[in-house]
Amino acid sequence: MVGQEDVIDLMLVALLARGHALLVGVPGLAKTLLVASLAEALDLSFGRVQFTPDLLPADITGTDVLQEEEDGTGQLRRRVRFLPGPIFCHLVLADEINRTPPKTQAALLQAMQERRVTVGTKTHVLPDPFQVFATRNPIEQEGTYPLPEAQLDRFLLEIHIDYPSEGEEREIARKTTSAEIGSVPRVLLADDVRALQSLVPRIPVTDEAVELAVALGRATRPVKSDGSKLKGAAGVPEVAEFVRFGAGPRGSQALVLAAKARAALRGEAAADVEDVRALIVPVLRHRLVLSYRAEADGIRDVDVLERVAAHVARRHGTEVAPR
Repeated sequence: MVGQEDVIDLMLVALLARGHALLVGVPGLAKTLLVASLAEALDLSFGRVQFTPDLLPADITGTDVLQEEEDGTGQLRRRVRFLPGPIFCHLVLADEINRTPPKTQAALLQAMQERRVTVGTKTHVLPDPFQVFATRNPIEQEGTYPLPEAQLDRFLLEIHIDYPSEGEEREIARKTTSAEIGSVPRVLLADDVRALQSLVPRIPVTDEAVELAVALGRATRPVKSDGSKLKGAAGVPEVAEFVRFGAGPRGSQALVLAAKARAALRGEAAADVEDVRALIVPVLRHRLVLSYRAEADGIRDVDVLERVAAHVARRHGTEVAPR
């Protein structure tokens, strides 16, 4: 990979936190190559699913098949055997996940949340680690299906990939058209990855960071627990005006866990406010359901989160503007 350091950092955060990531970017930005290279560098099995309108749930999870086998007496006996699908890998690339109907998208829900799939009457445990890196093309919307909010909430991060700089693009054009492209060196074994992932939850986090994460998550909600609207000083005006539904408790959990993974990557002894601040946008942006008015006025999720961060900063007396 040339450039995209921020994207790689966020992918490593998702990896260490055992989270799933949604990669958003136009075609040709090496999203597929990035996930495949990550699996190769870490000695993890890699599975790729190209999502299409005619894809069935069994094409992802696998299916039961009836087979005839010869026993010791020479007689043929029938037995049901489970043929695992491409989801039974450590890293699964769900390419263009929004091109398949919700029924097939829902096949990933149990897998992403519980790390297991149920086919027929049996439940099968997925490999450890198991993580989904999905891609979504933000340009072509014809023939696509919106991702259910319940599925979006299962993604730890939504990572947006931008075009490379001019210098990086020259290097890409030079390297990828030469005779020797090179190979990805293996830097860790699967056991090492599991050990690092088990370390992240044990990393301490400051009380201030937890308070900030909870405050940010709660500030994205346009209604109180009794269903009444939050207005004025009690809430963020832009949230009440442009947000239909905000982040649930899983958003606060994701901020704290991702902050711990970021602290581990940076060699810090504990996760602090700075780690939470750096992850506001990738953790919370896909958990906001904007209103039709926001779409009509050209209000983006990033714009709302900027106002949320400013509101929380005033209340907590700290600078928490999202990056």
